[in-house]
Amino acid sequence: MRFCQPTARTASIPNSHDPKALIYAPAGRDAQVAASLIDEAGLSSLSVADLNLFASSLDDGIAVGVLTEEAVRGSDLKPVAAWVAGQPSWSDLPFIVLTQRGGGPERNPAAARLSEVLGNVTFLERPFHATSFISVARTALKGRLRQYEARARLEALGEGERRLQTALAAGRLGAWELELSSMALSVSATCKAIFGREPDDEVKHDELIASIHPDDRDLVQASLRQTIDTGRDYSIEHRTIWPDGSLHWTEVHAQLYADRYGSARKLVGVCSDTTARKAAEENLRRLNENLEERVRERTRQVDAAHQTLLEEVAQRERAEEQLRQSQKMEAIGQLTGGVAHDFNNLLMVVLGNLELLGKHVVGDAKATRLVDGALQGARRGAALTQRLLAFARQQDLQVKPVDLAELVSGMNDLLRRSVGSSVSIETILPATLPPALVDANQVELALLNLAVNARDAMPDGGTLSISLREEQVVGGAGDLGEGTYLVLAVADSGTGMDAETLKKAVDPFFSTKEVGKGTGLGLSMIHGLAVQLNGALVLTSEPGVGTTAELWLPATEQCPETAAEGETLAPEAAARLRILLVDDDALIAMSSVDMLEDLGHDVVEANSGSQALELIRSGQRFDLVITDYSMPGMTGAQFAQAVRDIHPALPIVLATGYADLPAGTDIDLPRLGKPYNQAQLAKEIIKAMAGEAPPVSRSGRNAGASGARLLKADNVGDEIGDGACVV
Repeated sequence: MRFCQPTARTASIPNSHDPKALIYAPAGRDAQVAASLIDEAGLSSLSVADLNLFASSLDDGIAVGVLTEEAVRGSDLKPVAAWVAGQPSWSDLPFIVLTQRGGGPERNPAAARLSEVLGNVTFLERPFHATSFISVARTALKGRLRQYEARARLEALGEGERRLQTALAAGRLGAWELELSSMALSVSATCKAIFGREPDDEVKHDELIASIHPDDRDLVQASLRQTIDTGRDYSIEHRTIWPDGSLHWTEVHAQLYADRYGSARKLVGVCSDTTARKAAEENLRRLNENLEERVRERTRQVDAAHQTLLEEVAQRERAEEQLRQSQKMEAIGQLTGGVAHDFNNLLMVVLGNLELLGKHVVGDAKATRLVDGALQGARRGAALTQRLLAFARQQDLQVKPVDLAELVSGMNDLLRRSVGSSVSIETILPATLPPALVDANQVELALLNLAVNARDAMPDGGTLSISLREEQVVGGAGDLGEGTYLVLAVADSGTGMDAETLKKAVDPFFSTKEVGKGTGLGLSMIHGLAVQLNGALVLTSEPGVGTTAELWLPATEQCPETAAEGETLAPEAAARLRILLVDDDALIAMSSVDMLEDLGHDVVEANSGSQALELIRSGQRFDLVITDYSMPGMTGAQFAQAVRDIHPALPIVLATGYADLPAGTDIDLPRLGKPYNQAQLAKEIIKAMAGEAPPVSRSGRNAGASGARLLKADNVGDEIGDGACVV
């Protein structure tokens, strides 16, 4: 009857595979009988033919080894002995040795030697009953199965140990054990590192206790005694001083292990470094303590930001209001310029006719007086229109050599009337200074406005100092090129400006005056004039001391023109010419034709550019063309360009009331400013026929915000005030 229970049990043992019996019985039918009996015992078997093959077939899957004593007698058993000696700790392979009758180990030394070599041996004398062999085989199998169980448990323990070590490493936990009887301490490498030790350092319990911070040591020892006495889990956090003197926090947990009698045997636990966590907790505590103060501070910041926003909104509203005021002033200026230009045309007719009429009343004192009076009034009107055009920034800069000392002296009465009796004026005007290359009218207006600004900065009166000096600039300095400059300085003893206000003084639209009393363009226009003249405006100021405005203007070696030189050209100085006069205004054309004919010239009149072009294309010969600029259909510049395409050498004079040539109009023509008299007309004709270049002209319209005529200046802080429009 086959016994199958061991086979089922074998399958339940982990890693047991299919245990076999290894048989070495080369004589007769011993191997066959043994295999049959082994099969009856519930095992499969493997028979080998020689001892070396038997030794090489031994492994953990062999449950029992079966040999016959006479087969191994005198053989070399070293390979078998080596395998037996090298078995794992859980393995003790059982052997069954079949001996002859009377050949047991008690009476057979050779059999005794097998016991020493094989270790776990059962001797069975022949002849034996089959049940005896089966019983011995089953007993050996049971022992082997228990070994397999031990192996499985050891492997499970090893796997658990590996997992534990992995978990400890992942959690950065150090493991330790303390034997209570000997106080022997066993610690892992991680545990040593937590206490500041190297992996190879030997660590004792007393040393670790000594490394605990003195303030925490008593608490640690008391908790340790309490765990030993009560069995309660050990859990504590304390400070540790490393060998290098640094302070760290350590968290320790442990459990007490007792023997079966309840006696405490050892403590097993883990530890971790909590320095970073404690630092974070301390920072959090400090943050919480300061939270209220931080909230108050943040609230103050928000309030400050809100106040700043309100101020920015208010500033933007002020800027928008100033921009509206500026646009209003610009609109007024454009309207004024248009009116002045039309008035110039009317004055042109009046002045021309009066001048011609004056020649016909010579000898009639009353008529002469009446004509002279009318001429003076018309000239005053012309001066007024020039100032109106300057206010509208629609006039060229006529740059000429100017004696600045004479210019300032000539304005003395006007300056005194402008600043009032509460302000005294002091002047320092050296007589040996060279002329300046400037537009005299523009400098006069800039000086007048600076004086009025200084007056507004001294509401209770004070001193206004006007001085001139010569300066040399070597290698260039800022916006100034190398050369000689005349410095026109206007200084007051007023309230002055702080540094922040001074930085913005020449910015367009910047003004601290109330709305409606300044556009914020005054100093920016004066600064633009200085730059346009290749000079600079320099401001210095100090609160409570006053402000000094210096206008740096380029000097020249040319001599200023005198009034006598300006009148040397007599009306009859030009030769008889055939002149084409082009003007869309019939009254102006009639007056100009009369003045030209009075000068002895032949004049052909045309009332538009297209009509004049037809006369030229028809083959008529002309010595000179005088054309108005502002004409409908074709401007004077367009007409002049068309004439140049036909007769490049034909002289052309452009008559205009103001320099409103659009951007991109690049035509180099002599210009005759309206209103003009007969002497000026004759002078320009002679220049045009002589081929002289037109005078230096710098258009105020191309200067943008700087303007060609500066009649108004704005207050900056409490220093620069709006000057009245001077006419």
